[in-house]
Parts: sequence; C-alpha cells; structure tokens
Amino acid sequence: MAERIAVLMGGVSAEREVSLVSGAGCAKALREAGYTVSEIDVGADIAALVAALAPKPDVAFNALHGRYGEDGCIQGLLNLMDIPYTHSGVLASALAMDKAEAKRVFAAAGIPIAESKVVTRDELVAGDPLPRPYVVKPVNEGSSVGVLIVRPGDNQVLPDDLEAMPETLMVERYIAGRELTVAIMGTDDDVRALAVTELRPKDGFYDYEAKYSDGKTEHLIPAPVDAAVYRSAMEHATEAHRALGCRGVTRADFRYDDTDGEPGELVLLEINTQPGMTPLSLVPEQARHCGMEFTELVSWMVEQAQCD
Repeated sequence: MAERIAVLMGGVSAEREVSLVSGAGCAKALREAGYTVSEIDVGADIAALVAALAPKPDVAFNALHGRYGEDGCIQGLLNLMDIPYTHSGVLASALAMDKAEAKRVFAAAGIPIAESKVVTRDELVAGDPLPRPYVVKPVNEGSSVGVLIVRPGDNQVLPDDLEAMPETLMVERYIAGRELTVAIMGTDDDVRALAVTELRPKDGFYDYEAKYSDGKTEHLIPAPVDAAVYRSAMEHATEAHRALGCRGVTRADFRYDDTDGEPGELVLLEINTQPGMTPLSLVPEQARHCGMEFTELVSWMVEQAQCD
C-alpha cells in the first residue's frame, strides 16, 4: 500500500487556478485517509520539480489540468523517474488532449461524434468553414477555455474574437439541446460508468465560468433523459475510455439534441483524462451519488496508480 503521496497542482496552463483548488482538496482528503502528503506547486522549472520529488514518493497524485499536466508531458517525466501516478498514461493523455486525434479514435470505435474541421485562424477569418451554427475551440485545451459559438446572423468572425486563441483551431458542428456528462472509473476490462448528469447553465452555455462558479449551473443527477439514451451515454463513455487506453478516472462530455423529442441525437464531444476535483466538480458528485465519499475516491485513485 502506498503511504507517501505527492500532490502535483497548479501548473502553467490556463487552468492553473482550478488545479490549485483541485490539488488542495485532494491533499486534504488524502491526509484524512491516513496518507502522508506533500503538495507541489508545479511551474515551468523542470529541475525544480525533479528536486521537489526527491526523495521519491510512493505515488504522485496528478491534480494538474490543461497543457503540460494533462497532455502526456508530466506523465512522461514521472515514467522516467519511475514514480507511479494517478490517471492515464502518456499515450491516452496525449490523444485525449488533442481533440482532432481523439475524434479519429472515437469514430473508429463507432462512437457518435460531431462533424468538425481543423483550421487556422486566418482560414476562419476568411470565411465559414462549416454551415452555421458551429463551435470554435482550441485543439489542445480543456474546461471550455477559449470556446466561441458562431450562430446564424452573427457578424463574420473577426481577428479580435480570436486574439487569445492559438493558431490552430477546431471548428465543430453545433449540437443543440442538453449538456450531459459521465464519470468513468477503471482500466482495461474492469471499467464502469458511474452516472449521467445533466448540466443546465443558468445563463449562456457551459463555459469556464459556468463550470467553476458556484450557482452558475444546475446539476441534475441522474439526468432526466430517455432511459435508452441514459444507457447509451454510459456505454459510449466506457467505450471512449477503453478506445483511448485510459485508466483511473475520466469524464466523458456529451451533447444531447432532443429538440424534436426523445430519443434524440447523442454526440460525444470529448473525454477528459484529468477531470476536476473541486467542490463543484462532477466526478466527486457522481461518486457520492453511487455511495463513494471523496476520501474513498481519492484513495482508490492512489491505489490504482502506476507508470506506463
């Protein structure tokens, strides 16, 4: 059994503040579960991180979000240092973070996805790459960072709209309807989906602010959807987890278009290999719904930790 746990948190991505909250919550729960815990605020200095990880802990609890912490980079470093870590390995993390590559894997596995294109900012400014409405998002970001919805009647996308976005973007068909999410736990054949939650933002869409601001979004668990759709969401979530080779905990996000009645169109948007672990986060909420308290959840994650 692992005893000494290093919680990696912070990071250098746009999701740094969320990661700090996730990390602090996980560290507190792990101490309550009886582990000896150190907290490491990860920055851009790799030598400093290596030094902070000496002497080697039994497990690194990866509470980082976004680039560097979620895309296979930190996983590769931990592999080299022979430190078991929570969540997915290098390949699964890199694939899931690259939305275009993940979509290719999902399509090959027969999981329904929305049509999309990868374009440059200049191509997007020059004209609509897909019929409106469509969604513009960075190819390699999480937490709905930098998401833009272009609707019929909107002015043409202008450079100012894209100023903070990277050069390469994904343009995806907008799916009307509801936002659903499913938490998944396990590895290989021992994988299970926990529940389906419907997310109802009180204003606009489920963006970064709606995800991490208390009172901005209503969580309905179990989601009040057609029973067959509920089962399909659970099945597609586990299929996506397996298709990418994920392990530990992930979260699959869906859009469900029931505007013409149920059952409607269910589409997988992405799978998140480092889902949030804040007080407002969805995985801990679904775990509680299934009878697993937060300390039990993080303890399970630690005991499942491994290197690639």
